[in-house]
Amino acid sequence: MSLVISGFLATPLMNRIRFNLPLIFVFAVAALAVAQQSNDAKIRFRDVSREAGLTTQPTPSLEKKYLVEMMGGGVALFDCDNDGKLDILATNDSDVDRYRKGGDLMVTLYHQESALHFSDITSKAGLGTKGWGMGIAIADFDNDGLPDIYVTGYGHNVLYRNVGGCKFEDVTEKAHVSGGGFSAGAAWADYDGDGRADLFVSRYVYTDLDHLPGPGAKGFGYRDVQIEQPVAHDGYADLLYRNRGDGTFEEVAAKAGVANAEHRLGMGVVWADYDNDGWPDLFVTNDMSANYIYRNKHDGTFEDLGVAAVAALGERGETQGNMAADFGDVAHDGTLGLLITRYAHQPLSLYHYSAAEGFVDDTYVSGLGHVDRNMTRWGGGFADFDNDGWNDVLVANGNFTPLIDAIPTDPRYAEPMLLFRNTGSAHFADGSSASGLNEGALQSRRGTAFGDIDNDGNVDVVTYNVGAPPSLFLNVTKNMNHRVEFRLVGAKSNRAAIGARVTVTTGAGSGEVKRIDEVRAGGSYLSSSDQRLHFGLGSASVMSRVQIRWPDRTVEELKDVAADAVYTVVEGEGIKGSVKFLSSTR
Repeated sequence: MSLVISGFLATPLMNRIRFNLPLIFVFAVAALAVAQQSNDAKIRFRDVSREAGLTTQPTPSLEKKYLVEMMGGGVALFDCDNDGKLDILATNDSDVDRYRKGGDLMVTLYHQESALHFSDITSKAGLGTKGWGMGIAIADFDNDGLPDIYVTGYGHNVLYRNVGGCKFEDVTEKAHVSGGGFSAGAAWADYDGDGRADLFVSRYVYTDLDHLPGPGAKGFGYRDVQIEQPVAHDGYADLLYRNRGDGTFEEVAAKAGVANAEHRLGMGVVWADYDNDGWPDLFVTNDMSANYIYRNKHDGTFEDLGVAAVAALGERGETQGNMAADFGDVAHDGTLGLLITRYAHQPLSLYHYSAAEGFVDDTYVSGLGHVDRNMTRWGGGFADFDNDGWNDVLVANGNFTPLIDAIPTDPRYAEPMLLFRNTGSAHFADGSSASGLNEGALQSRRGTAFGDIDNDGNVDVVTYNVGAPPSLFLNVTKNMNHRVEFRLVGAKSNRAAIGARVTVTTGAGSGEVKRIDEVRAGGSYLSSSDQRLHFGLGSASVMSRVQIRWPDRTVEELKDVAADAVYTVVEGEGIKGSVKFLSSTR
């Protein structure tokens, strides 16, 4: 800076206005300082849950002795009526006695009536099926342009078809997707490339609410606390529903090689093309057992990479309490990073996939492995919360039952949330304490969903809270960074473009940077995030190239796309609409 100013001073023109230089210099330095301060600002959130109208109180099980009571559930962010504003869906808790009497509504739907004002429209929307809700996966399974809802639960699952105007009909029996058992995670993907979204469902432990264990039973009791543990239970077979295209599904998990023959305890589910071959692969987290890493063989079947894969087991080859997983671009190297959340005393882990080496453990080199392990982690995932071009990590936490608070050395039932800022190339710094995420009363949280609630280009967060309404954390981070969002619409591919990959390129030559992401329908812990793809762009105001690889593997390219807008891109037709972000956070 001083060299530039010295050269600038040497010009005849500047000699003629030398008496004004100090003021110019002060303004320049001040402007630079403000910009630098703005770009170095911490990621900040504000809890707006109550003022936004998220107040419906679920009926909680207070004691939480049994596994079905301890699991908690998920949340979803989606636009149920295509009005351009995200709505919030949360599963509902129940208890054993209420379930035996018919159960509770499985979900609550909050419709965003106006900016950051939500109304509970569950009854009006037709979401009246009762049971015990666990997870949510959103997709347009019938390709009619309206997002549909799949809810997992104990005893039975439910598929709600969107009939328009945020109204739904229960088509579970007609579609043959009721599941059963103790269903947990669910996620959609077109795994066979036929243009229709298929559905995978993981299932947890085998348990019978009419014959529950008690003191003295195998696996009942943890130290001095009388609670049920999963160690005494077998798991169920998992389910893969292939979409026939006529409103019905065929269960093909065994035929496809993803049926969980070992009956591991299934939890989180996420699809992603981790090996960059253009086909969606499947990752399933399993509690107290090895994770499943299913590679798509392009013929309707999968191969399990097995326990030799680094991401299947713990750092010393041990089984762990795996909760959830998410994929995201953390290093700008053309690969997707894999985040796994786990039970206390086990690391929050990060991996990347290499064609030569398979999955590589980046847990400790990234800094994530050094965080406090005495915390039970559930929903977590990647998002660029400060729009600097690097995906950050957020994790919701909380122990299984309030009874555990009687043990001083164990994690607390209500625990803080964790936020880690990506400082570049998958190196993370803990930003939790300054984030605003933990300024109110702590909750025992489970699922998380990410999305731009107020359409300002900042990614916001919704969490599932056990026994309480969901929390909405508005991202109020301010800086000079640019950002963009893409809403993809399939034509030949499935309508919601689930599985499409977008590569955004900024800069040129040695300064060129490529960022990737994929449209997903399910992930985190039993949750679904906004399916619009968000990219932080840092100082780049223009994207030199935007490449879209659609689910059928055709590639479309856009050039010189301006930042700071939401773009609707239709397969084969390019950009069909754009909307500037509603309010500036820059």
